[in-house]
Amino acid sequence: SVQHLMIKPGIVIIVAGGKGERMNANIPKQFLELHGKPILIHTMEAFYRFDNTMQIMLVLPETQIDYWKTLCKKHAFAVLHNIVIGGQTRFNSVKNGLKLVQSPSLVAVHDGVRPLVSHTTITRSFNAAEKYDAAIPVIDLIDSIRQVNEDESLSVDRTKYKLVQTPQVFDAELLKKAYEQEFSALFTDDASVVEALGTKIHLVEGNRENIKITTDIDLKMAETFLNL
Repeated sequence: SVQHLMIKPGIVIIVAGGKGERMNANIPKQFLELHGKPILIHTMEAFYRFDNTMQIMLVLPETQIDYWKTLCKKHAFAVLHNIVIGGQTRFNSVKNGLKLVQSPSLVAVHDGVRPLVSHTTITRSFNAAEKYDAAIPVIDLIDSIRQVNEDESLSVDRTKYKLVQTPQVFDAELLKKAYEQEFSALFTDDASVVEALGTKIHLVEGNRENIKITTDIDLKMAETFLNL
């Protein structure tokens, strides 16, 4: 089994800014119930199980903070965490979370709606970041893929591509420096922000059930995984 070898203190910034539009839900997707409790609680518990001394920072839109506190009471959720007010974009939300981060440490950034991240994936990501300063979990593509241009599409070699997951883990100083850059539309995740500094990103194996819950089908799949 993968051993947890972390030397520097670990911090996780959990970004939860969803509005639930693709879910046709009247509450944000991170608050929808999965196996009787909100998705977000499952997500936070995964990191608490990994290391119960880890500092957990939850980034939420300001309008959702009171509702989250109500849910914590309802579900008797007592895992300690800091609440950070989110920004207009994910980039700004992570930047807000980083203001509370102290160096030296390793900082993971994780999607609030990825509750099924495995202990092994978290461990691999932190261990690799300890060694290489920047590590992200990825999985192989199963489906064939095509590159679409204006008037044609081309088959491409799927073995040259990976699907990217979170947690993405970095040396704190490196991540803070990366987020001092001006925002770019090319910044689709934290790895792309760090990569813009010229830093190489180390890849580790993720877990296939570590899906990002954004649709009704994703929620049903997550229920199925939890029933296994």
